[in-house]
Amino acid sequence: MSERRRGGETHGGDARGSEAHGGDARGSEAHGGDARGSEAHGGDARGGDTYGGDAYGGGVRAQLHHRVPDLGALELLLAVARHGSLGAAAREVGITQPAASSRVRSMERQLGVALVDRSPRGSRLTDAGALVTDWARRIVEAAEAFDAGAQALRGRRDSRLRVAASMTIAEYLLPGWLIALRADRPDTAVSLQAGNSAVVAERLLANEADIGFVEGLAVPDGLDGVVVAHDRLAVVAAPSHPWARRRGPLDPAELASTPLVLRERGSGTRQVLDAALSDHGGLAQPLLELASTTAVKAAAVTGAGPAVLSELAIAEELASRRLVAIPVRGVQLRRDLRAVWPTGHRPTGPARDLLSLTRG
Repeated sequence: MSERRRGGETHGGDARGSEAHGGDARGSEAHGGDARGSEAHGGDARGGDTYGGDAYGGGVRAQLHHRVPDLGALELLLAVARHGSLGAAAREVGITQPAASSRVRSMERQLGVALVDRSPRGSRLTDAGALVTDWARRIVEAAEAFDAGAQALRGRRDSRLRVAASMTIAEYLLPGWLIALRADRPDTAVSLQAGNSAVVAERLLANEADIGFVEGLAVPDGLDGVVVAHDRLAVVAAPSHPWARRRGPLDPAELASTPLVLRERGSGTRQVLDAALSDHGGLAQPLLELASTTAVKAAAVTGAGPAVLSELAIAEELASRRLVAIPVRGVQLRRDLRAVWPTGHRPTGPARDLLSLTRG
């Protein structure tokens, strides 16, 4: 049998102004422990609130934040207790004395008790104010512990950045972005996983990367994204190849029917080329199918055959005439480069900062 008191109710414990379940409660919520608010589980409460019980304070359960003063008000009350002066307390928390008086009056109305006696000699806590201050001190200490824990979580999150990027972006754009990020976040360790656009999507969906960059025609399924740059594909060949001596542009059907040195399926480059030539018979069987832009470029330079590469990747080779760009008429080889992330999970921390650098 439990003991009932006017200020609340206890189940095998002590209560002061509230209710507890197997523990000590001081105007808060407890379930087998110590609490300093105003709510209890599984019992009867007068002037408070219950979960799974009867409430005498009203027919509709009020939310806790409507009944408990906010942290700023509790910190002000603690400052009044330390200084014995409302003016000094106001200065400590960084507000005016009239604002401090208003906040104390608001607390008193909210709790239904007088907290501070004001006189020309200063401000003194009432007996109820002293009790509330004791509760407030513990709430503020808990809030400080909560804040310290949240900061630790943010620090752990911000100490690393996992990036997944398709090959062209990884080789030709990301290095500059990451150098700029390091200037802003020197303590963030960055790991880069390079692969084709399909692999980037898989790593993001498996939570193996915080942000990704792809080169395909559209945002992969399950991801959100934003365009961060534009690129164009170019047909190139070694100077010794017959195409390098052509006087006119290639016909799309001739390009489609010619075995080329290509990236593998799943790459953004391959997706764009497949789509561009789908109305012209589709791509012929590749002469070579390679897994990186660098490998495709090297094969083309040695004369293995013509290739299709990002303009970002071939500027140096074109300038030195190790490769020759071959014009093609009637084919759209432009593409968007995108930053991507899992749907509904916009980048935060270092990933957000990297995203802003790509668009700056």
